Amino acid sequence: MTTYIVRRFVGVVPTLFLVSIVTFALVHLMPGDPALSYLGETAPRDQAAYQQMRKELGLDQPVVIQYVRWIEQVGHGDLGTSVRSQDLVAHEIEQRLPVTLELTFLGMLVAALIAFPAGVISAMRPGSLLDGIATLGVVGGLAIPDFWLGIVMIYIFAVALHLLPPSGFTPIATSLGTNLQMMVLPALAVGLAQAAILMRQMRSALLEVLHREYVTTARAKGLRERVVVRRHALRNALIPVVTIFGLQTGRVFGTAVVIETIFGLPGLARLAVDSVAFRDYSALQGTILLFALIVLLVNLFTDILYGFLDPRIRYS
Repeated sequence: MTTYIVRRFVGVVPTLFLVSIVTFALVHLMPGDPALSYLGETAPRDQAAYQQMRKELGLDQPVVIQYVRWIEQVGHGDLGTSVRSQDLVAHEIEQRLPVTLELTFLGMLVAALIAFPAGVISAMRPGSLLDGIATLGVVGGLAIPDFWLGIVMIYIFAVALHLLPPSGFTPIATSLGTNLQMMVLPALAVGLAQAAILMRQMRSALLEVLHREYVTTARAKGLRERVVVRRHALRNALIPVVTIFGLQTGRVFGTAVVIETIFGLPGLARLAVDSVAFRDYSALQGTILLFALIVLLVNLFTDILYGFLDPRIRYS
């Protein structure tokens, strides 16, 4: 297991290198010019300032040279300077990353708290009323867009009922209670869609395991159904669910782009949106590279978790 973990960590480096190439190419294919975005309306009238700004940003160099310089900076821990804010990209990421990580954690926590119990109950009583309600919830969760769900929840809980704030963010260090109040709606908007996917997978996996021979043997020994599910079926059924749970991390980051914009959260996904609007190459490239690293690490942790869920799994 140790050898496998080390190999996977080493494999993160070339994957990130490929991601950096694709990211750099796509960012530079965007229409627009960061120098024009920085100078604004004065650029067309002042060509000297425009050319000077392109030189300062390194945009006068060939794209290959620009990439080499950027990747060298990244290798030294320097993600560059944001054209939009004139602040270090690493500093902006440091300030905004906790917001996105909190949103992701709370969203996946909501998904797990809903999906796992609902999936187990639905699998234990297939065809029942509870199973029908859970299936209807899955269909609704998959069909309703995240942004629409967020807007509806703002209208119901903030505008109509005045129970929760509609937008904004308060750091945990300032006030934990206010922070959680402001994060309830965004976390629900992120978590409900993920809960539908996980619940469907949990139900399918557990139904398959419940028909295995070792489960039938456990029942023949006179064990209660709850004990059979908890001790013999649930652990094996969790393996494909954990796979989906890990893969959903990337999707949650994509959802966070919309949710942070709707609820006015100053997170990393919001930084990416603002960087696209301002043609802020350095901030956008650094943000995407960090997202890729987080997804790779989550997938690595998911693979390691397999070995603890099922001791039969061995990595050569």
